[in-house]
Amino acid sequence: QVQLVESGGGLVQPGGSLRLSCAASGFTFSRNPMSWYRQAPGKGKERKFVATIASAGGNLNYEDSVKGRFTISRDNAKNTVYLQMDSLKPEDTAVYYCYAVFLDSWGQGTQVTVSS
Repeated sequence: QVQLVESGGGLVQPGGSLRLSCAASGFTFSRNPMSWYRQAPGKGKERKFVATIASAGGNLNYEDSVKGRFTISRDNAKNTVYLQMDSLKPEDTAVYYCYAVFLDSWGQGTQVTVSS
C-alpha cells in the first residue's frame, strides 16, 4: 500500500536550517507530483500548502512566506522528496506533512519547532 514516511524534524534556533525527507513506497513515485504541507499549533486541523514539485522535478511552487528560504527537491531513484528549510523563523513551527498529489495520500508528519 501507499506509504509516506517523513523524517528530519526537530528543534532548531531561529535562523537555523533543517532538511526534511519523505520516503515513498507502494506506488510509482516518479509519476506523481509531490507536495509539502504544514499544520501550525493551535490552528485546528487545517493543513496549509508549503511547496510542490512536479513528477520530473520541475514546476516548483512555494507559499509566499517561504519563498527564498525553503527549497523542495526530489530524487526519483531514491523515491524521496526533500524540503530544505533555511533561515527558519518561529512562525515556521508546525507539523510538516508530505502529500502524494495524484493519490491524495499523506504521511504521518514530522514536528519542526523553531525556538531559542
